[in-house]
Amino acid sequence: MAIDLTTIKKSSTNRAPIILIHGTPGTGKTTFAASAPSPIFIRTEDGLGSLEVDTFPEAETVADVIDALAALYDEDNHKFKTVVIDSLSALEPFIWDQVAIDHGHKSIEDLGFGKGYVYAMDYWRDLVAACKGLAQRGITPLLIAHSDIVKFDAPDSDAYDRYQIKLHKRAFQHLYEQADIIAFAHEPVYIKKDSSKDTKGKAKAAGGRQLRLIESPAIIAKNRFSMPEVLPLKWSDFAAHVPFLNK
Repeated sequence: MAIDLTTIKKSSTNRAPIILIHGTPGTGKTTFAASAPSPIFIRTEDGLGSLEVDTFPEAETVADVIDALAALYDEDNHKFKTVVIDSLSALEPFIWDQVAIDHGHKSIEDLGFGKGYVYAMDYWRDLVAACKGLAQRGITPLLIAHSDIVKFDAPDSDAYDRYQIKLHKRAFQHLYEQADIIAFAHEPVYIKKDSSKDTKGKAKAAGGRQLRLIESPAIIAKNRFSMPEVLPLKWSDFAAHVPFLNK
């Protein structure tokens, strides 16, 4: 294709956003996802509890997850508007197991020198490509992950702890780049001191679970829609700030 000034056009997209929600256990990530429009769950762990939602059988391999995504893409006549993978953190060991099988080993570590984690990226890229394909069809991919507290060695300051997505660094970086929204789900706390002599105090729940949508030294987050820094952990509040979801 020849490129010249006549080929310039206004950029636009009408695809669904790729959303990644991470947080510690029990913060309401799965309940939040279940309140999205017409969700279908692809489970890599049993985290639904008493929630009644449509779900594929619990996945046992990475192929099960890719096959479920393909089924949603190939079948036009279905009701689902949101696909939830719950969770990426539980999916990652499936990918590692498959990489080991692909190369005739028992463990990904047997490949040596971090090679296995490089090969694992083929599966992560396939997963993201499948999510993008569904997003082009108007089906919103909502990816759930656990959080880890990790020490971050900043180049311009002392090291500090932050909540990060619980994935290998290569997978984390790819998902960080490809997601349109990364939100951190948490319950705010405050420190209660019994007296002025109490130097430590006790952490108490402040109530009202939240989504953090802008990165800070303490958390990994991002969004491409000029969203507020903090929102209630409610789908209606969240969707109101995302053009595709607010139609």
